[in-house]
This record gives sequence, C-alpha cells and structure tokens, in this order.
Amino acid sequence: MNLSSEAFKSVSLGKKTIEMRLYDEKRAKIKVGDEIEFENSVTHRKIKCIVVNLTRYKDFYELYSDIDKTAIGYSADETANAEDMHKYYSPEQIKKYGALAIEIKLIEE
Repeated sequence: MNLSSEAFKSVSLGKKTIEMRLYDEKRAKIKVGDEIEFENSVTHRKIKCIVVNLTRYKDFYELYSDIDKTAIGYSADETANAEDMHKYYSPEQIKKYGALAIEIKLIEE
C-alpha cells in the first residue's frame, strides 16, 4: 500500500498505528496476522507491518469518532477531521464501501 511521506514516517516511527482505507474488495481480503508492505509514494522506501486488528465502520465520521486521533496520524495539537479523507476518496466511494481501520505493528524496516 502506498503512503504519503508524512504518513510513512509516522508509521515507521511507530506513532501512526492505524491505517484508514475504504472497505473495498481489495481491503476485504485483509485478515488479522497478514503482513502489509507500505511504500513511501515519493522515496519508494518500504516497510513491513503486521495486521493486529481490523474494525469496519459505516464511514470515516464514525471511525474518527471512535479512534484516538494520534493513532491515525494526527499530532496532539491538530484537529482531526473526517473530511480530510475526501482528499483520497469521494463521498460516493465512502457511502458504497464504508471505512476500515487497519491496526498495524511495524515488523521490518
């Protein structure tokens, strides 16, 4: 899975422990215990994580209200806003698929 440089850095430092994605056909195949390779979309550096938990949500509003903002990549002084996910997914996609919180643990750099 591709990550922005900022998100990649947060995951590699163990700060971002939950990756958020649509619950589409590709993500529906993910299971607890699976390994995910994340790639920095700019530098193409890769890291591996293990999936430790999966939680489905109706949408990103529900996900954001349930999960601590630092776990999804916000700093303590930032305001977490579910509409930030519209940079990646359209409202129609979110309505069709819903959201998935993928709890991860870094296993390899």
